[in-house]
Amino acid sequence: MSAPGGGSISAEQLKARYVGTGHADMSKHEFLTNQHRDTYASHIGHYDQLFYYSVAQNQAVGRVRLEFLEKMVQPCGPPPKRTEVERLLEK
Repeated sequence: MSAPGGGSISAEQLKARYVGTGHADMSKHEFLTNQHRDTYASHIGHYDQLFYYSVAQNQAVGRVRLEFLEKMVQPCGPPPKRTEVERLLEK
């Protein structure tokens, strides 16, 4: 992959630019939560998709938007409990 101007972009630069790509210390739950939030944000931001879901569910567009916004709070449920080792490694 080349950047404008002919240079190449390193993996660190890509990860800094696109937060959802993750990093080595990211948990599976955190990665999936980012994915789900991005998906819901895309559905909310594209009116045609939002309208499609509202017709499919036979609900008002505003109701579907509200449901998607509420699901963005914890799309994959509460985070799993951390062990003592994970807490120590975090510091």
